[in-house]
Amino acid sequence: MEQDKKKKKIGFNIIKSDPTDGHGGYGVGALSLDNISPVFVDVTEGEAFVDIGAMHARSVVEKGIKFLPNKEDVPDGKPFWLVWVTVDRKPEGPYYAGVTACEMTVDRSIRRGYKSLPEHVNKMDKSLKRHIMVDHMDDASKGILMDFLKNHNADMWKNSNQELKAGLGEA
Repeated sequence: MEQDKKKKKIGFNIIKSDPTDGHGGYGVGALSLDNISPVFVDVTEGEAFVDIGAMHARSVVEKGIKFLPNKEDVPDGKPFWLVWVTVDRKPEGPYYAGVTACEMTVDRSIRRGYKSLPEHVNKMDKSLKRHIMVDHMDDASKGILMDFLKNHNADMWKNSNQELKAGLGEA
């Protein structure tokens, strides 16, 4: 029981001090991966979880799966959303600054899955650049993600832009 609690404690990459702060040299203006976290939404199970392994396509969901570029090639794939969540800080405190979702399916029985690698890379970049792109998600998945973000840190949710809240269905 105690071990299960420890496993669930993995959270977001929290804002670190800016490594380029003050010196104005090489790397100034570069985007940092320190403040981005991959969140999976398991549509079937109705849950969301952080898996840092997704930063290098080595998450629990992706391990042992050969990904194909055509969704039709994995007709019985279990649906997932890989959501890139970027955290930033404003005067009120930290907030969810960039949130972009990518579709993915996995069929463990045939060790095959579907994902568009270019889409995943582009959406990660968009999240880092503080974009909100969740409109294409189904309503149930939006609700799962919204609950996850709220429960992870209510203040960060409160400080987030209205665009995110409206995009995930909060009235």
